[in-house]
Amino acid sequence: MLAGPIFSREALTSPRSFRHYLLRSGYVAVLFLLMYTTRVTTFGWQEIRNVGDAAGFGTLSFQIFSIVQLTLVLFFALLLAAGAVAQEKDRQTLILLLMTDLRDRELVLGKLLASLLLVGVLLATSVPVFVMLQLLGGVSLDQIGWALGLCAATALVAGSWGSLVAFWREKTFQTLAISVIGVVLFLGTVEAAVVLAGTDSAAGKFIAQLNPYRALMGVLDPLGSEPQTGVGHSALGSVLALSGLALLLNLATILRLRIWNPSKSVFQQVQVDKQQTETKTGAVREVWENPVIWREIRTRAYGRKVFVIKLAYVVVAAFAMFYFARPAGDETLVLGMVSAPGFAFVGLTLISLMIINSQAVTSLTSERDGKTLELLLVTDVTAREFIFGKLGGILYNTKELIIIPLLLVGYYAFTGGITLEQLVYLVIGFLVLLAFTTMLGLHSGLSYDSSRAAIANSLGTIFFLSIGVFIFMILLVETRTSFMLQLPGFLLIIGAGSLGLWASLTHKNPSNALTLAAGLLPFLTFYAITEFLLDGTLGVCLAIGAAYGFATLAMLIPAVSEFDVALGRTTLDKG
Repeated sequence: MLAGPIFSREALTSPRSFRHYLLRSGYVAVLFLLMYTTRVTTFGWQEIRNVGDAAGFGTLSFQIFSIVQLTLVLFFALLLAAGAVAQEKDRQTLILLLMTDLRDRELVLGKLLASLLLVGVLLATSVPVFVMLQLLGGVSLDQIGWALGLCAATALVAGSWGSLVAFWREKTFQTLAISVIGVVLFLGTVEAAVVLAGTDSAAGKFIAQLNPYRALMGVLDPLGSEPQTGVGHSALGSVLALSGLALLLNLATILRLRIWNPSKSVFQQVQVDKQQTETKTGAVREVWENPVIWREIRTRAYGRKVFVIKLAYVVVAAFAMFYFARPAGDETLVLGMVSAPGFAFVGLTLISLMIINSQAVTSLTSERDGKTLELLLVTDVTAREFIFGKLGGILYNTKELIIIPLLLVGYYAFTGGITLEQLVYLVIGFLVLLAFTTMLGLHSGLSYDSSRAAIANSLGTIFFLSIGVFIFMILLVETRTSFMLQLPGFLLIIGAGSLGLWASLTHKNPSNALTLAAGLLPFLTFYAITEFLLDGTLGVCLAIGAAYGFATLAMLIPAVSEFDVALGRTTLDKG
């Protein structure tokens, strides 16, 4: 009733899709695969006969499932909600919806709940898997219920934030970038406020409710983490706080919907067209030899407020600088794996790569949705001019996101935190990942006709690679003394990752090089992780360079040499 016909249509049509059943069964299969890997990691091939060991395995599996699922729903609820509205704007169908008799709340809540339908289905699908863990012992039904409740509340507030930003901003790139940075800034601000107020104070405990990860830690360890989090076994306070925040975000979106939309750019474009019709004269701007890179750099192709994104990124970098300013002798390890400055650098790098990937994929999807890609196809712009022009524009427009992490790690090397050799390896690895991320965005834009599918595939690949690295590092830390016994379990999940990556990279234009890249990349990434945990340096750099460098070339060469095939072009390039 509240969501209206938009949600009703999505609820009726989505279950009829084969993809709906594939995602449900695939998600359960991934959870069981992760459970199997955890079991092999913990016990090897030994038979479990002790009740305490079974309970310990259930507890460990529940902890891994809960953290991974919370991160998944946070990311995908944000991405799906923001992408659903952004796609309507790119296709210029949002104006048609505003012209109907839909109420503002029906439009806002309908788009939000329709985009969160998939997330809700996956959460419901995971309930039997979590309940099975309770049969092993070490986990109570209350803990399972609060963990799932936190996931649902987090999905709601993340989707509400993504929806607000999407209705507010006009360009898809701005929507995605502001949504991601906004979540990071929110969590960082909450943590800073908790530290300033004091973790044991009433104000600190109240503010801590807004961080779902703090609340989840209390649910996972109700006895040991209660003094630190102030949450304890029950997560009711956090669920209510996040739900209330989601309500406020939706109210703000409903009240501002028709103020933000249609945007001023629509009226400005009408005025420009009118002036050009009346005068038929205007200032002539000189276009460079490569018109694609000229448009990317010299025009406002990604909106007028891109500097806001960069300013927000600088604020995030300021938070990271706090960790880089620590003394060089500080050996505190985050999660027992990486130093605090290293963790800050990894987090800042991941944010940079996701935003750069967002701009890369939207640089193509916006052309397709705006019907300008078809105009480019009938010009004499060659494939090399198009692809390298896009790459150059992406790197230029996001130069601050590239320079700041390099400056921070350079500062850390200057203060003695790392050696010059380690600095060189870090810079090389960062640049290789940067090239891979940028090219992956363009490759997804070329491979998928649907903008929503292209964005989800591109950002989802980066996200799952990051989550996979995190899970492997946790499991490897647990199996330092018996690595060879657990190797078959790791190989199984690596093989599943290779199949997923192969399906993503070869969606439209399969090739032997892309197949080889999909097969090698997870294995070489796993080798790089193990080498890093063994304090290796050169081996890590070589593995990252070989895996992601080859994958980048495997995507770049077909995009340049087979541009017609990738885009369905019927005429050959002239150059």
